[in-house]
Amino acid sequence: MKELVRSNDPVKLSWLQALLADADIEAIILDQHMSTLEGTLPMLQRRLMVLDEDYLRARRILEDAGEELPTR
Repeated sequence: MKELVRSNDPVKLSWLQALLADADIEAIILDQHMSTLEGTLPMLQRRLMVLDEDYLRARRILEDAGEELPTR
C-alpha cells in the first residue's frame, strides 16, 4: 500500500476517501483510532492509503479535485 495524504482532519479524509470510492478505488484510513485516543496530536496523523496499483490514478483524481499532494 502507498500513502496519499496525512491529516488530522477527519472530514477532509472522509471526503478524499469518497472521491476515490466514486472512481472504484478502495482507500483505507490508517491510525484513525490512535489519533483519536491521543487527542489528534500532530505527530499521530491519519494516513489515507491505496493499493500500489491504484496509486497513480488515485493521485491524479485527488489532484484534479484540487488537493495538493506531497511529491514522493
